[in-house]
Amino acid sequence: MDSPPDLTGRRTVVSFVNRGGRMTVGQTRAWERHWDRLGRNVADLPAGPLDLDGWFGRSAPVLLEIGSGMGETTARLAQAEPEVNYLAVEVYQPGLAQLMMRAEALGVTNLRLLRGDAVVLLERHLPPDSLHGVRIFYPDPWPKKKHHKRRLVQPSFVALVASRLAPGGRLHLATDWENYAEQMLEVLSAEPLLRNLHTDWAPRPDWRPLTKFESRAEEVGRASRDIVFERR
Repeated sequence: MDSPPDLTGRRTVVSFVNRGGRMTVGQTRAWERHWDRLGRNVADLPAGPLDLDGWFGRSAPVLLEIGSGMGETTARLAQAEPEVNYLAVEVYQPGLAQLMMRAEALGVTNLRLLRGDAVVLLERHLPPDSLHGVRIFYPDPWPKKKHHKRRLVQPSFVALVASRLAPGGRLHLATDWENYAEQMLEVLSAEPLLRNLHTDWAPRPDWRPLTKFESRAEEVGRASRDIVFERR
């Protein structure tokens, strides 16, 4: 299979929006306690595939979550799936620190964190057919039409993700913006390596925690939609 195009040198889509923000005292302490063991900066990774078996201390299916935010969902999902090596990539340092606090409180041991651009991670450090699953929950919707080109879920990005999934691996997306959901469905349906497991939208899974963010969206009339495709 041909390698997906290199997106790192000339793309406008990245997996994050730069955000500032100081860490709380608790987040700072969590960072100092756990980051050296649980975290890596994508920009500092050595060339070539990431040694996930060595980092996790075991060989297990790898599940990648892109954009873990403040970790409200991520920590609970990792706790619920101890049989997988759960990898979360996020650019926001306070969010990663908060995620480590949540994981510590829940006794989660199967979680590792990466700070930086998921596109670089996928292109340079995760080989083809290596992922059991990829989750992208509530990416930045860029709601203004003139900004739609900045959305993460574009054909080139989906082709890259699909190439990193092992056959049978699943790409699961969720958004509360109807227009973005429609774009996601269209883009994923056009990717030849993927097939939809449902006619269009997937039922909302019981295992995905209901966050404050999703609850607020529903209060203002924005219904969430899940989309689940499988690697052929």
